[in-house]
Amino acid sequence: MAQNRIPIFFTADESYAPWLDCAIRSMEENASGDYIYRIIVLHEDLSEESREKISSGVRAPFSIQFVPMEKELAGITDRTENRLRCDYFTLTIYFRLFIADRFPEYDRGIYLDSDIVVPGDISELYQVDLGDNIIGACADRSITAVPELVEYVEDAVGIPIDRYVNSGILLMDLKKMREVGFCDHFLRLLHQFHFDCLAPDQDYINAMCGGRIAILDEAWDAMPPTGGKESDVLQDPKLIHYNLFQKPWCYDKIPYEEYFWYYAQKSPFYPDIVRYKENYTEEQKKSDQTCLENMVAKGPAVCRQPVTFRKLFEKGEKIRVC
Repeated sequence: MAQNRIPIFFTADESYAPWLDCAIRSMEENASGDYIYRIIVLHEDLSEESREKISSGVRAPFSIQFVPMEKELAGITDRTENRLRCDYFTLTIYFRLFIADRFPEYDRGIYLDSDIVVPGDISELYQVDLGDNIIGACADRSITAVPELVEYVEDAVGIPIDRYVNSGILLMDLKKMREVGFCDHFLRLLHQFHFDCLAPDQDYINAMCGGRIAILDEAWDAMPPTGGKESDVLQDPKLIHYNLFQKPWCYDKIPYEEYFWYYAQKSPFYPDIVRYKENYTEEQKKSDQTCLENMVAKGPAVCRQPVTFRKLFEKGEKIRVC
């Protein structure tokens, strides 16, 4: 029975409850009935009302469990280098880094961000052969058209842009992660060096696992491109990730928006989602643009700092987990 069990981890707080519900409903609708799926939501301050709404849509062969994550993250505080996109701090982005140690009963698992929909069969992702790699993920195609971000990835994180992966969708060999001491190594690097990052969880994963990451088919992490072209949009995505600021519940004419609204209409959060978009102000949109500009500008600045993943790695510091 265990061979047919697929654990799927999400992270969320109260603000992301509507998008999480849409993600789960889309995944259920398209998943093979040949497996048993265990959804585990690692959360911070997710209300009982939201948990009940989300649970109401979960049907066999799916089940769902909500797990608060607090103790493991007590040492991660709101510092500039720990902020996502340079503009806000949330503990939820770090939850994925502790899955291997927190859930020793699982040897393999899928991690998914909540700002997604899944028009493909998620069991197909779980079956991908990772070989001797620690994780599988898709190259982050959303930033390849932004020279400043490419510079940051290659010169600060120290990863070739075509091998730099997005951490929003991860196929994780949890057994190997425990064997190499992934969680402890992350905490050592975090507290010893305080690396300045644009995407903290993602940059640590890339820097620590470089050379041991299987690059997955891009259809498993189709993202609206930042500064890209219409030709960058995939025709048959299996999983759509509304990364960074490209979110259809904030803006019109977002690539892949039709997929989101198809599933959103089936959610008990649909009135809230519509209201959220209607009330998304011009001031908020200007703030998004400012945050994006600040993130792009920060990339080259981080490269010039004396402490970066790449500089310490080249000096012989143990950055990789193995």
